[in-house]
Amino acid sequence: MGAAPSQMFDAGLLKELDYSKASVSLPTNTDASNCNNENLKMRPLARADFDKGYLELLKQLTEVGEITREAFEARFDEMVGVKDTYYVAVVEDTTTGRVVACGTLLVEKKYIHQCAKRGHIEDIVVDDMYRGKQLGKIVVETLKLLSEHVGCYKVTLDCAKTNVGFYEKCGFSFDEVHFMWCRFPPKH
Repeated sequence: MGAAPSQMFDAGLLKELDYSKASVSLPTNTDASNCNNENLKMRPLARADFDKGYLELLKQLTEVGEITREAFEARFDEMVGVKDTYYVAVVEDTTTGRVVACGTLLVEKKYIHQCAKRGHIEDIVVDDMYRGKQLGKIVVETLKLLSEHVGCYKVTLDCAKTNVGFYEKCGFSFDEVHFMWCRFPPKH
């Protein structure tokens, strides 16, 4: 058996994206290697991001809990093991070595639409200190382009009402009719 993967998915996928097809205006020369600043690089989530602030960044979005390195790595391996399904992208500030933005594309395989795939964007967050640099817009657009690149017929996301305007600026349409949820109590 080979060594455990160090990245969530092949970084080459990000390099294959054509940002000229972006549905929204992005800063000039934006691509995965240049997120509006020469020190901000987008890449797949890496096993080493446990030590680069990934979980602390997610805490700016929602409750995360206390996750040990072992639990982080076990979940990482579990997600990598479901091939072509989880695409967690992060933006790293190469001057600090910290993860400062992230988002997830989850690809759902379906039987409808001739065995199509549907993308779901989740967990978009930009570190408080890096907001206003269009990183959220760049992460969302990257995940939209990636969704199309891997063959999804559409991509959706759920968001708080306070974030609807942001996602509309990212090219999404609001549809209040179809969103429902059921939350379950935590298991201890």
